[in-house]
Amino acid sequence: MFPWKKKEAPKPGEKRTIKANNHLENAIHNYANNYIQTSKYTLLTFLPINLFEQFRRIANAYFLFLLILQLIPQISSLTYITTIIPLVAVLSLTALKDAIDDIQRHRSDSQVNNRKSFVLRDGKFVEELWHRVVVGDIIRMENNSFVAADLLLLSSSEPNSLCYIETAELDGETNLKVKQSLPETAEMGEDTNELNAFDAEITCEAPNNNLNKFEGIVKWKEETHSIDNDKIVLRGCVLRNTQWCYGLVVFAGKDTKLMQNSGKTTFKRTNIDRLMNRLILGIFVFLAVTCLVCTVACGIWEMQLGNNFQAYLPWESFVQDTDSETSGATVIALLVFWSYVIVLNTVVPISLYVSVEFIRIFQSLWINWDAKMYYDKNDTPAKSRTTTLNEELGQIEYIFSDKTGTLTQNIMTFNKCTINGIAYGNPTALDGNPVQTWDAAARVDFSENKWSEETFEFYDASLPDEIKNKNSDTHLFFRLLALCHTVMPEYKDDKLEYQAQSPDENALVSAARNFGFVFKSRTPNTVTIEVNGKEEVYELLCILDFNNVRKRMSVILKKDNKIMLYCKGADTLVYERLEKNNQDLHAKTQQHLNEFARDGLRTLVLAVKEISPELWKEWKRKYHEASTALEDRDDKLHQVYEEIETDMVLVGASAIEDKLQDGVPECIYNLAQAGIKIWVLTGDKQETAINIGYSCNLLTDEMDDMHIIDGETKEEVHQQLEEALSKMGGTSPVTSSNKQDVPVHLVSFSSSTTNVPNGRRGDDVTEETTGGYALIINGHSLIHALSKEMEVLLLETGCLCKAVICCRVTPLQKAQVVELIKDHKKTITLAIGDGANDVSMIKCKTSRLSSL
Repeated sequence: MFPWKKKEAPKPGEKRTIKANNHLENAIHNYANNYIQTSKYTLLTFLPINLFEQFRRIANAYFLFLLILQLIPQISSLTYITTIIPLVAVLSLTALKDAIDDIQRHRSDSQVNNRKSFVLRDGKFVEELWHRVVVGDIIRMENNSFVAADLLLLSSSEPNSLCYIETAELDGETNLKVKQSLPETAEMGEDTNELNAFDAEITCEAPNNNLNKFEGIVKWKEETHSIDNDKIVLRGCVLRNTQWCYGLVVFAGKDTKLMQNSGKTTFKRTNIDRLMNRLILGIFVFLAVTCLVCTVACGIWEMQLGNNFQAYLPWESFVQDTDSETSGATVIALLVFWSYVIVLNTVVPISLYVSVEFIRIFQSLWINWDAKMYYDKNDTPAKSRTTTLNEELGQIEYIFSDKTGTLTQNIMTFNKCTINGIAYGNPTALDGNPVQTWDAAARVDFSENKWSEETFEFYDASLPDEIKNKNSDTHLFFRLLALCHTVMPEYKDDKLEYQAQSPDENALVSAARNFGFVFKSRTPNTVTIEVNGKEEVYELLCILDFNNVRKRMSVILKKDNKIMLYCKGADTLVYERLEKNNQDLHAKTQQHLNEFARDGLRTLVLAVKEISPELWKEWKRKYHEASTALEDRDDKLHQVYEEIETDMVLVGASAIEDKLQDGVPECIYNLAQAGIKIWVLTGDKQETAINIGYSCNLLTDEMDDMHIIDGETKEEVHQQLEEALSKMGGTSPVTSSNKQDVPVHLVSFSSSTTNVPNGRRGDDVTEETTGGYALIINGHSLIHALSKEMEVLLLETGCLCKAVICCRVTPLQKAQVVELIKDHKKTITLAIGDGANDVSMIKCKTSRLSSL
């Protein structure tokens, strides 16, 4: 009845059961409605809560105590007006600022809660306010509209019931995501009668804050279908490039994943606030000692001399009633203690907090007005989103940065590849002979291909020649790139465009397109490509999704009664799953991968496997059981994926380039000049990360040593860290009981003219930035280094370095590294990232500054 009334949330781990179009049955479960509240106060709670927050400041609490003392006439010699006016003024100004901030939140809440959606009511769609939407409702959404709640996608206007969404408000990523409904519900289209008759039962997970996971099943027409994150459209998304779609509300209001991730609005306290509290505590101690000394002196004087002057300075009546002169002097001394507290109240600077608040406001304005922080390419000025933490910008000691999209532009271009042990992509002249510089290279002409892109550049003519000569290896390579992905095609003005979930996928599918292997369309059950003008249709049997743990994806396709698995992913993980027969090819490809990585390129390994019908039938049964499980679905699917992704045949590897952001080398140089230590946390290969480190001036030839930690076992990692620490002149905080002769990889640099591709040499580096150490540590070694027994050793070693690069790290490891510094160094850090895999690092439990 009342939209603001709070409802009990489901217990943790409890499954949610929803009946479509059945308000009465869903109401039994008391699910949250769609009303949201991000404001901190109401008219009734503003005064008590705001005063409580303000009196957490010691100075405010002190002056409140002082005001109480001044109301006692036996103690105070001053009127309470002298205290109450400045105290009320300070409290009022702060309360006014907080009220203005909260009014903005109330307006935002009201605007959101009163948005309108078309909701199915009594067999027809009517306009309804968002806060009146409830679980089980069916909603119609139109292009460019916000999603009102977390929805199970039922149908859409696009072919194969696809829809495109923008998730910038959820994870900061602006590239479009693709969602697809179940084929069974897609048949309803926009038929109101069928939608009204939809009576499925949905059983799914309880509300949680995991944006990348959803587990549930749909029971409809005596059949059970699994639903995952690809079929869920979350609140906060915006519908793009889709005329209309329909969805069933599964989570509403505070239960939506957007609100689950919002967290409670808290009262932020910075290091300056804590410092001021400590200073004021010190002033209190000084004031107490001063008043105590004066009290003792007063008691002695009253006992020895004051009693003789009662004719001139008579004691108060309640003092004269005491039994002895000593008792009277003691009472007077105690009263005088509080009198001195009142008289010396100006020792405590109440105006200090007001001054700091005004300074913060003006600092925010200066940031907003700073012309040097204006980016004219896309008309974006700097914007300070809070006045609370600005002063901490000048106290940062450590910066933790992602690489892709943060140091680099996240604009990928296909650059090189290796196919069946032969590398392609080195620049060649018109006659096909290799050249030393890109300026002398001849760009390959793709104009014969009507689907080619004018912006695509490639400078090695031997690869198109191999394709024209129908080399089976090159055909398999590009056929794999055209088939193994989740890209969606879109036709605009008869032009083919791709909507990809990542720039990497877009670059690889576009490369295949330009080389004549054009991905043209997909349905829930088929993938269609065109190879040199001839159309090929593949039956899509299964997609084995990519995630940050698997670091690979596979598709299983069928054509001409032949079932094939196509896989692409990180080299270390794919190599573990290759057949062991062709070690020469594996070694050659690995050599090319290392060369690509030294050039700063991002690499993926490609592999295939033929599957027998018997194996497919048995594996399909296991996959269906795992995909419909309501408990530990991800773990069960992972085990099933592992069974099929074995004994694959190596095809080759791709290499794409991600260029640096403008001004990154200069920025890192200036940060180093300021004494700020930079840690880069990336999922790329070690060689790629090192090359980017040189390119962005994080690593220089003037460094004394660069230590690489790549041990496989805990003992090896421990030994390498200890040797690195000893070479830096540090002392190991732990001793090893099992020392082995494991060498630490040490790379020394001099001022010689070593050629590093795209690297910025240290010519302009002054004496202040010469020397120092760098630490490079791999993800598999970081697992051991972050253990309780070794984390202090890692900390000591890393803190002696000017730069640390962690390669092949997972999102969880990023957060663990940040927390390691915060927990032990007690310092202010800055975490910077641009994607969903950086959220755990940015939102780790410790206080931090962050940028998404």
